[in-house]
Amino acid sequence: MDDNPNLTVLQRSRISPPPATIGHRSLPLTFFDITWLTFPPLHHLFFYHFPHSKSHFMETVVPNLKHSLSVTLQHYFPFVGNLVVFPYSSRKPEIRHVEGDSVALTFAEYTLDFNDLTGNHPRKCEYFYPLVPPLGSTVKESDYVTLPLFSVQVTYFPNSGISIGMTNHHSLGDANTRFGFLKAWTSIYKSGGDQSFLMNGSPPIYDRLVDIPKLDEIRLKETRLEGFYQPPSLVGPTDGLRATFVLARTHINGLKKHVLTQLPSLEYVSSFTVTCGYLWSCIVKSLVKVGEEKGEDELEQFVIAVDCRSRLDPPLPTTYFGNCSAPCVVSIKHGVLIGENGFVIAAKLIGEGIKKMVNNKEGILKDAEKWHDGLKNPARKMSVSGTPKLNFYDTDFGWGKPIKYECLSIDYMGSVAINASKESTQDLEIGVCYPSMQMEVFAKIFNDGLENAIVS
Repeated sequence: MDDNPNLTVLQRSRISPPPATIGHRSLPLTFFDITWLTFPPLHHLFFYHFPHSKSHFMETVVPNLKHSLSVTLQHYFPFVGNLVVFPYSSRKPEIRHVEGDSVALTFAEYTLDFNDLTGNHPRKCEYFYPLVPPLGSTVKESDYVTLPLFSVQVTYFPNSGISIGMTNHHSLGDANTRFGFLKAWTSIYKSGGDQSFLMNGSPPIYDRLVDIPKLDEIRLKETRLEGFYQPPSLVGPTDGLRATFVLARTHINGLKKHVLTQLPSLEYVSSFTVTCGYLWSCIVKSLVKVGEEKGEDELEQFVIAVDCRSRLDPPLPTTYFGNCSAPCVVSIKHGVLIGENGFVIAAKLIGEGIKKMVNNKEGILKDAEKWHDGLKNPARKMSVSGTPKLNFYDTDFGWGKPIKYECLSIDYMGSVAINASKESTQDLEIGVCYPSMQMEVFAKIFNDGLENAIVS
């Protein structure tokens, strides 16, 4: 970050909750959290219109963000804590907070074109990397390892905008937990205190309401923690381009109609399943076009994280803190996926996979011990980041809603981002990251297929 000629660090801060509001607290990880221990960190970036001077930014935005973040951390203590892992022991990892812990908050200035970065067209991935902070360094103690869980960078674009980049370790929580934190932070920023948040919001619930020691033990044994790693940081330069494709409601309805025309007896057809099926087929076809062909009988896999909160018995509150998702793994032969009806069959299999998981008569945890068996297959895997059920464009600090949201983690996770659109929650935004040649091919396949679906 410091070596980028377009970026100037204005201020580095460490933000703690108000003194004596948390004390020493710990939160044990569950099997839902342990699954993500060795995954790379998540990077999220929000852009806001801010046509004001640098002095106005430094004198108003900077102190208000510091104060509001401090108050928010009082209610979301794991964000300011550290992950504690015991690599050579069967002891469960935990999130630990001690008095004096703090979050790294960086303020910077970036001179690249704000309007260009916030477009949907292909843009160089490396332009975005200076806008998200590293997570922090691993510290090795005698019998355990600690790692910061969260960091923030706020970047000023002269007289045009602000970006807020956030990095978190995946074991901290899923999209639902991050969204709850953001809603609290924006509420506290706008009101100057936490009264409105406490009256209208729903504080996080830290009780470990899913306590299944056997599953905790299984996940811990499956996770290789020896020599616990230093999480990678996004770096450049790279040939990668990122772009956003919008699936309007008319497109989605056209895709649904196309699927039901081919498979009229299909029971489960949703906007999400047809979107995933269509994306999957377009991505694999684009890989074939750039020379990454596979054997017809080789497997392709698509992985979706299914939120379990409402599907457990009894259901968990929506404000349950942490991770709470199960992998739905769908497999299809390469030759079938790139065939004439590949998208239709993919949508069918994804729908059936999700339906089977959520409608399991013995509960969604019935096969939890085997959830990850399918992922051990050497098939090429693609996955989904994000969820249309949470509208990240509602995160308004008082400068208006974000004009663009980007999930940078897809750059190295082999995934696509699917979220509610900025313009309408009925539409979907698809974020992708590919090398330049594949991006061009993918865009043509994606757009041509939509035209054909609507016409048919």
